[in-house]
Amino acid sequence: MAAPAPQTQHGIRQRNLSLVLHAVAAHGPLSRAGVAGRIGLTRAAVSTLVDELTRAGLLVELGRTRPGTVGRPGSALALSDRGPAGLGAEIGVDHLAVCAVDLRGRVRVRAEETAANRNSEPGSVMARLARLLRRVTAEAEREGLTPAGLAVAVPGLVARGSATVVRAPNLGWHGTDIGPALARALTPALPAAVDNEANLGALAELWLGEGGAARRDFVHVSAEIGIGAAVVVDGALLRGAQGFAGELGHVPVRPEGHPCPCGGRGCLEQYAGEEAVLRAAGMTGGEGIPELRDRAAAGDGVVRRALRGAGTALGIALAGAVNLLDPQAVVLGGALAELSPWLLPAAERELARRVTRPYGELVVSRLGRDGPLLGAAHSVVQGVLDDPIGRTNSPGAGVV
Repeated sequence: MAAPAPQTQHGIRQRNLSLVLHAVAAHGPLSRAGVAGRIGLTRAAVSTLVDELTRAGLLVELGRTRPGTVGRPGSALALSDRGPAGLGAEIGVDHLAVCAVDLRGRVRVRAEETAANRNSEPGSVMARLARLLRRVTAEAEREGLTPAGLAVAVPGLVARGSATVVRAPNLGWHGTDIGPALARALTPALPAAVDNEANLGALAELWLGEGGAARRDFVHVSAEIGIGAAVVVDGALLRGAQGFAGELGHVPVRPEGHPCPCGGRGCLEQYAGEEAVLRAAGMTGGEGIPELRDRAAAGDGVVRRALRGAGTALGIALAGAVNLLDPQAVVLGGALAELSPWLLPAAERELARRVTRPYGELVVSRLGRDGPLLGAAHSVVQGVLDDPIGRTNSPGAGVV
């Protein structure tokens, strides 16, 4: 095997700048000595890196460190709450949302609107999203933030490394490239990415969920009108050859069952998606998850029976995933997480019946509906932390 090529000075500098930022993000505020102790570089080397990051507006000095910190007392360092920020957007079947997150991970600006996006022309949807993006960007700039990039969550398959929505049955989109519309919406131009909402929800769970760094292997189920899933293995998304991994909603749980917009029959979405549960509960008057939750809590037998049926279908689909992947946990996110007291018992019974070995735990995400939007914005922030040179020195990189 050939020896690996030596690292360039540029690459080493980028790696070390990233190490400093990640150390402060995970453990800050820290002194320079504290950072040096965390990342294994000399105090002098860290001071040079910190000076560069401070000039770039990525780090700020808060004042003297508290007694008892590593090394001699020094100035405490924290990520800046001004300067680069991550823009996240979500295109849902029934809503649009945009938020701006600073480097400290705080949501500084958020805008959302109800929108009937099913079977709407992509151009119309993107025009409304562009207005939200411009509004959030303007408010973020008034807060002293400069968006470093945009990530957009969509409820469908996205071709790997592109902005093309290959198939989003619940939107009625097929082969839709939203890159040009994003480029027109972003002034000045920003790096932009488009990804499946379940993938971004899983990343939010990895970075922000209660499992923290200890949970690095899990299946994340994003359950709303549609049902998607994402697989995290050793702290990284398992995307598949084309980027389409995780289509749990289109795993058949009743092979000769109800037809599905994807072209199949008996898909999980037709038994455990939001609309399927509402239909089974006899709620066809425009009600939603809040009404389901309230009726279930009040003891409505029809609603509870519908939720048990959905939980059973979910457990059947999850059993196959657990047997195949052996995750630490299965995490239920999205809107249906609000119905977990009535969904999970039936799902757990199916898992117990069908899984061949202990399967870890089935838990509910505390992020709920916000997972994909937060995952989108935080993916941009993570990009800045990973590559502080590239993400802050190329504001006109455009949509990629």
